[in-house]
Amino acid sequence: MNKDIEQIRKEMASIMHSVAEQGLIRSSDGNMSCRIGEDRFLMTPSGVYKLWMKPEDMILIDASGTVIEGLPGLRPTSEWCMHLKAFQQRPDISCVLHAHPPYATALTLAGIPFPIDLIPEVLVALGDVPTADYGTPGTQSLADSIQDLILTHDSLLLSHHGSLCVGKSPVETLIALERLEHAARTYAIARSLGNPIPLPPSELALLREIGLNFRK
Repeated sequence: MNKDIEQIRKEMASIMHSVAEQGLIRSSDGNMSCRIGEDRFLMTPSGVYKLWMKPEDMILIDASGTVIEGLPGLRPTSEWCMHLKAFQQRPDISCVLHAHPPYATALTLAGIPFPIDLIPEVLVALGDVPTADYGTPGTQSLADSIQDLILTHDSLLLSHHGSLCVGKSPVETLIALERLEHAARTYAIARSLGNPIPLPPSELALLREIGLNFRK
């Protein structure tokens, strides 16, 4: 990510404000990180109300989770090990965004797979969205739950816990999160009206092929 670190701080704060304003997180929930060097990562702090988050609140850590720079009294998000796991597995990504989108999270509570076979744009833009096994928030077990899936997917659901989106820029992760929740909400509406009709297998195969080029 070839950007000034102060600009990245501003983008991270702005995106967390947007995520909170859209109801995709509440209070101090959710977290974000950006890779700013080979062994340097900016993380949102733990316990800070997201609508009030400021650029200077971001905390700089290394690949072991050790704090390099941060305001007194602030510590990195409790999910830092999950973020670092994503970066370790995916050298091609620069940003990780974890949120608690209500409709998408509700799918995991009900044991329903994410619906990628209904809306063409969802499969093209997101690809398949698997659900990781449950891991206790803030622990190594949560980080381990994404280890294999994140290798081949840019968006995941975390069982009973929310979502994880990765990308090459902060805004790319925000767009993925918004698409994820919109698809889950649309699916819930469709189910309230009747039985959703999936796209035929031949069309799904075509959309997957289109998506591979779209997401390059």
